[in-house]
Amino acid sequence: MSSHEDGSLSEKHSASLGTEQDIKAHVETKSADVAAQLTAGKDIQLSPEDAARIRRKIDWHLMPLMCILYMMQFADKTTLGQSAVLGLLQGDHLTQNEFNWLGTIFYIFFLAFEYPQNVALQYLPIGKWLSFNIFVWSVALLCHAAADTAAKLYVCRIFLGICEGAITPGFMLVTAMFYTRQEQTQRVGYWFLMNGLAVIMLGLVAYGTLHIKATALMPWQWLMIITGIITFVVSILFWFFFPDSPATAWFLTPEERVLAVERIKVNQAGVETKHFKSGQFKECLRDPKTWLFFFFAAISNVTNSLSNQRQLIVAGFGFSNIDTTLLGCVDGVVEIIVIFCTVTSATYWKNGRAYSGSLAYCVAILGAILVNALPSGDRVGLLFSYWISITSIAPFVVGLAWVASTTAGHTKRVTTNAIVMIGYGVGNAAGPQYWKAKYEPRDHVPWTILAVCWAVSATLLLVTRWHLARENAKRDRETRDETYDAVYITEVGADGKVFDAKVDKAFLDLTDYENRDFRYAL
Repeated sequence: MSSHEDGSLSEKHSASLGTEQDIKAHVETKSADVAAQLTAGKDIQLSPEDAARIRRKIDWHLMPLMCILYMMQFADKTTLGQSAVLGLLQGDHLTQNEFNWLGTIFYIFFLAFEYPQNVALQYLPIGKWLSFNIFVWSVALLCHAAADTAAKLYVCRIFLGICEGAITPGFMLVTAMFYTRQEQTQRVGYWFLMNGLAVIMLGLVAYGTLHIKATALMPWQWLMIITGIITFVVSILFWFFFPDSPATAWFLTPEERVLAVERIKVNQAGVETKHFKSGQFKECLRDPKTWLFFFFAAISNVTNSLSNQRQLIVAGFGFSNIDTTLLGCVDGVVEIIVIFCTVTSATYWKNGRAYSGSLAYCVAILGAILVNALPSGDRVGLLFSYWISITSIAPFVVGLAWVASTTAGHTKRVTTNAIVMIGYGVGNAAGPQYWKAKYEPRDHVPWTILAVCWAVSATLLLVTRWHLARENAKRDRETRDETYDAVYITEVGADGKVFDAKVDKAFLDLTDYENRDFRYAL
C-alpha cells in the first residue's frame, strides 16, 4: 500500500478482483477521513427514525454547551461597551481614543493568531483546544478588573483577541462534523443568536452592578469579575463534556457513532483528518469563493463596531446611563428575533441563503437612513431606527453556515475558515476607528459608512450565489467522474488477517473541486 505525501490516491494491482477490477485505488488510513475507519467495508442501513434519534441526541449534548459558550464569549467581548457607561470613561482612567483602540487591539491580535489557531484545530482535539482557550480567556477577563491603566487593559484585550480566534472556526468545524448541510444554517443560528441573550444578560448584570454600594470597585470592574467567573466555569464544563468529533463522541455508543457519520455522508464533505494536505491548502487559495467570503466577512464586520458603541449611541439620543443600560436588554431581544427569522428563512427558502441575507441588509440600511434623517428631538424614533439597524447582524450568521456547507476537504475547510475569520478580524479592527468624538452626538458619518458597508455586503452575497450556481450548472453538464468510486484502505481484522475495505467517496477527504458529485448549497 502506498500514498502520496499530500494524501492523493495511489493504485495497485489486485488479481483476486478479476480482469474487470484489475486496478483499484488505495489510500493510507491517515490521509483518509476519520469516518473511513468507522464505515469502510460496512453495509450501513440508516433508517429515518435512527437518523432523527441520533440528531436529537447530538442536539441535546452539543447545542447547550455551544450556546452557553457563545453567549459568554460575546458577553465577555462586549463588556467593554457596557463598561463605557459604568465608569470606565470617567475621570482620567481612559480617553475616547484609548477606548476605541481597546476594540482595535483585540482584533489585531485576533488576526495575528487566526491561522495558527486554525492549524491547532486541525492537529489537536477540538474540544480540548477550545476548553484551553476558554480558560485563558476567563483569566484575561478577570484581570481587566485589576487593570488601572490603558496599557494594562491593552494586555488583557490582547489575550482575549488571541483566544477568540479558536471559538467561531472551532464551532464551524464541529457543526459541519455533526450536522447535514440542511441542518447547519439553523444550528449556526442557534449558537449565534445567543449573542442576543448575552446582551440581555449583560444589561441586567450591568444594571445590578450600578446598585453595588460601599465597595472600592467600580461597577465596570464588578461586571468583569462576574462574567469572568461564569466563563471560567464554562471552560471546565467544556473540558469534560464537549466532544472532539462524532468518531469519538462520549455520548454515542460505538454503533451510534457509525450511524452519526453515515447521517452526514450526504454532505460529501466527510468529518475530519489530522493529516495536513498542502494540495488542499493551495486549492483554497485559488478558489474564488474563498475570497468572496473573505471580503464579505471583512466588509460586513466593519459595521460590527455597533456592539461596542451601542451604549454610547443610545446615550447620545438623550437617555440617562441607567435607562441606556436597561434599554440594552431590548437590543438583545431584537437580535434574537432577527437572527432566528433570517436563519429560518435561509433554511426553508429553497436556495435562498443569499436572498435572506440581502433582505436583512435592506432592512438595516433603512434603519441607518432613518437614524441620519430623523430630528435629534425624536428620541423614540431614533431608538427604534437603531433597533431596526440591528438586523445587519443576521446575514453574517447565514454567511458562516454557508462557508461550512460549500467547502469540503478538511485542510481546505480549516484554511477557508481561517481566511474568512481573518476577514472578520480585519473588519472588526477597522470598525472602531470611524467613531470619532467630532461626529457626536448624531454620528452622521459613521451611520453613512454603516449603510454603504451593508449595501456592498448584500451585493457580495448575491455575487457569491451567482458564482456557485454557475459552478453547479457546469457540473450538471459533465459526465459523471468515476475516479473515486472504488477506493480502499487496508484494515486488520479481529482474527489478525489483513484485508481491503472499500471507502465511500464522501469519506476520502476530497475537496469540493476533486469530488465532482459535490453540489454547492445556494
